[in-house]
Amino acid sequence: EENMPNGSIERLGTTRRYSDVVIHADTVYLVEVPATPDADIATQTREVLTSVEQLLKKAGSDKSRLLIVTLYLRDMADYDAMNAVWDEWVPESTAPTRACVEARLAHPDWRIEAVVTAAR
Repeated sequence: EENMPNGSIERLGTTRRYSDVVIHADTVYLVEVPATPDADIATQTREVLTSVEQLLKKAGSDKSRLLIVTLYLRDMADYDAMNAVWDEWVPESTAPTRACVEARLAHPDWRIEAVVTAAR
């Protein structure tokens, strides 16, 4: 909401364990995982980025307003294929700061997980 006090926190899609989106002041925070666990990295990356885009829209933002993104890959061998999808997705001249880390993810078939911070 436009008139929320600066200290207010807005949550969307909240469960006992997590929220799909958390908004504080004009900053949007979200985490996304793939919808199809057994898919290849290109498919999983597309799924994650499509979902990120939808969640940003719900929060009153969009992918041109990304501030920082951390991508967790199960295997760094997926780096180039993931980047091919990422590079097509990020609007020209709006790339956020970004880190990419190899990590063991919560689901054994997830190949990617994204942590996103964006401006509203």
